[in-house]
Amino acid sequence: MTSLVELRVLEGPNLYFPRAAVKLTLDVSTITEAGDEAVLRFARRIGLRTTRPGAAGSGFRQRFALRAVERLVRAIAGEAGTRRLAVRVRPTSDPDVVIVAFPWRNRGRARALGEAVAHALDALPTPDVEAAVSAAAAEVARAPRGDRPATITPTIPVVAVTGTNGKTTTSRMVAHIARTSGLMVGWSNTDGIYRDGVLVEAGDYSGPSGAGRALGLDGVQLAVTETARGGILLKGIGITRNDVSVVTNVTADHLGLQGIDTVDQLAEVKSVVPRITRKDGWSVLNGDDPRVLAMRAVISAQPWIFSRDPDSPAVREALTDGGRATTVIDGWITVLAPGADPDPLVELVDVPMTLAGLSRFNIENALAAASAALAVGLPRDAVVAGLTSFRPDAEHNPGRMNFFSVPVADGPADDGDSISVVMDLAHNEAGLEALLEIMAGVRRPGARLLLGLGAVGDRTDELIDALGEIGAKGSDVVAIGHKEWYLRGRTMKEIDDLLRAGAARVGVTDIDTFDTEVECLAALVERARPGDVVGLMCHAERQEAYDWIAEHGGTPDSPETLSQKVRAASA
Repeated sequence: MTSLVELRVLEGPNLYFPRAAVKLTLDVSTITEAGDEAVLRFARRIGLRTTRPGAAGSGFRQRFALRAVERLVRAIAGEAGTRRLAVRVRPTSDPDVVIVAFPWRNRGRARALGEAVAHALDALPTPDVEAAVSAAAAEVARAPRGDRPATITPTIPVVAVTGTNGKTTTSRMVAHIARTSGLMVGWSNTDGIYRDGVLVEAGDYSGPSGAGRALGLDGVQLAVTETARGGILLKGIGITRNDVSVVTNVTADHLGLQGIDTVDQLAEVKSVVPRITRKDGWSVLNGDDPRVLAMRAVISAQPWIFSRDPDSPAVREALTDGGRATTVIDGWITVLAPGADPDPLVELVDVPMTLAGLSRFNIENALAAASAALAVGLPRDAVVAGLTSFRPDAEHNPGRMNFFSVPVADGPADDGDSISVVMDLAHNEAGLEALLEIMAGVRRPGARLLLGLGAVGDRTDELIDALGEIGAKGSDVVAIGHKEWYLRGRTMKEIDDLLRAGAARVGVTDIDTFDTEVECLAALVERARPGDVVGLMCHAERQEAYDWIAEHGGTPDSPETLSQKVRAASA
């Protein structure tokens, strides 16, 4: 058995260091299970001369393993000629597996060090462990130096957006505001790479390659990058710094992957983005999310807080420290600065993305986008114009809270016989709750909510089960629409069973299942009555769903139509 589970070369700032690093995932059972004599001999060889490793398999031995691995990396690097080396070691949910990371300047030598550490661990049970450590150091010394890191140092302003929910919408809004101001904007997100609003390359570019490509587009004057958890963990951030960072929120999502098992650990991953914000830049943080607000402790940049509550302690503290805040006062998006009168930018009802003030999440996204745009130096008038012209439709914000009116039978879509359809990614618990909140906000009295429920495969059993419970509890009719291209190692039956188990917990068992999202949408629309609201958790077949709606007489809702629906729902 080899001790090396995985070796990753991270090209830029990452969870462990603000620069390129090597991340090793190591099986340290050779340490945790070794006999007392072997482990003490190993400890002496790596310079731990006075230590108490504890009994094999004990918690004390596991703690010793963390310390020993760190010392082993330093010992091999030192004997290979590296005088100083920063090393970070972290436990995982498996007591026999640890993460160790160290920065690198030469790829070949760095990879060789990672492999040599594993070779030394593999030799621990043998009588000649001392010689194995020496051999590992010689292995590193012989290795070619290799390439330098490819991390890009930006030459234009960069706004970097991260978070669990809302990062795509927020980054799109910032890019739209910048274009409204007359700038040539390049931006990267989960849909692709855009130049001046035109898609130049489709695909998920929320990782390091997206930032690099956005910066490299011809004539770009401002880059807006969406930065997802996976890119930070698997490759590192592709740029050395940003000018403005935004953290929208941190909620449970993608847990159980790449050693991230808790929401607190996920927040630590997201904090990498504001950590590398320039000291004279701004970190835009959600003051209503305690985990995001706590990132103030690790940033060097100036704080710009956004909060729906103008009296929030987070707002007060930021202003006391010379920072800025964006909040809502008397229904207006308002900017606060120390020693100055509040600056009301625009009324919420005039910001289409807030869905007539109905969407709590999109109010927060609008606050975040306005803050980031002002922080990067965009003119106030452009911020107002951008907020009022960015719409929740397939053109401006595809796949996020897109509203349509669809006729029942053969009637026109704009009369009283229409039904509402809303499409959203809604890929986790918070996202689904937001979708249901919006659906309820446009439901006329006596009408029903019909939900097309679904999940991608790289979520924990608990999260998929929770989606079933939340969806069933918050709607009147539930159907499951699967995402064949996003099963990610699971089967449709596995996902189906988990969603049904969650729904059954709140007494809902009458659930139809469909192989595709579009089939699910069609079935729910067929069951809908005038005034009903159909919601679709759409991930895999967004364009196909748009096409189906258009083919069946559906039309996108304008902000005015949406406002009318909200008023009718509250009548």
